Amino acid sequence: MEFQILGEIRDLQIIAVGDSIRDSARLKKFYGHARWRKLKGRATVRLSDGQVYEAEIHWYEAHGIGKREMKIKHIFW
Repeated sequence: MEFQILGEIRDLQIIAVGDSIRDSARLKKFYGHARWRKLKGRATVRLSDGQVYEAEIHWYEAHGIGKREMKIKHIFW
């Protein structure tokens, strides 16, 4: 699902760090060795059809690499 984040991500929480992440080997292979973290937060998003919603977003992040693989986990109607 394609989406655009409008504004800032709020209520950040760290879900997992380092080898606690199931996909840590894949992340290191594709993006490089770093201290990976899986995070979640809430943001206002615009979907590809133009509708705007509040949503919970999950992503992976590492220092020097940035945010990768953002996805919407829940839309608050």
